Amino acid sequence: MREEDIAALVDTACERFGQLDCLFSNAGAVTPGTLENVTAGDLDHAMRLLVGSALFGIKHAARVMKPRRSGCIISNSSVAAPRVGQGELLYSCAKAAVTHLTHLAGVQLGPDGIRVNAISPGAIATPIFWGGSARASTLSDDENQRKMARLQQNLAAATPLPRSGLADDIANAAMFLASDEGSFVNCHDDVVDGGRTWQFHERPRERG
Repeated sequence: MREEDIAALVDTACERFGQLDCLFSNAGAVTPGTLENVTAGDLDHAMRLLVGSALFGIKHAARVMKPRRSGCIISNSSVAAPRVGQGELLYSCAKAAVTHLTHLAGVQLGPDGIRVNAISPGAIATPIFWGGSARASTLSDDENQRKMARLQQNLAAATPLPRSGLADDIANAAMFLASDEGSFVNCHDDVVDGGRTWQFHERPRERG
């Protein structure tokens, strides 16, 4: 993550479209490191990628939105932020920071007419579960479809609602937050997880 790239992206959008109405920050990756073996490099990577992308997205979107006194900024957080066992150690910590950053930035930017919200996806079926889009692009359509069907079946069993989440569920949440219908929603973390956050999870077994 480089701040200058985010700044350039915002400037390019304004040059092409005349203004920036909404910015949606979405960053995710494997963030290795446990309490036993985490390194300073692991910490730097996770925080720069996951928190830095949201922080500098807010900074530079607000820079061009303030003169118009209007705008919507959305960051992707995660149900890993408030729960154990939904992501790696540093991933969960970083996403918790993104959620609280949303609260802080929404309060600070609200007087400028800028709304700041987050979306916390739950069990959403995407190719990230079998290597992401790069891996999926190497497989046949039939193989990807088989993997997706199996994944949706497994995720449905881990959610109170009897289905897995879909990418469209997150897109619809973002569309609402960015729309006029969401114009009074600010500092909010929209949890889109079918109820998974409130579902009981067994404690991880202790290692023998």
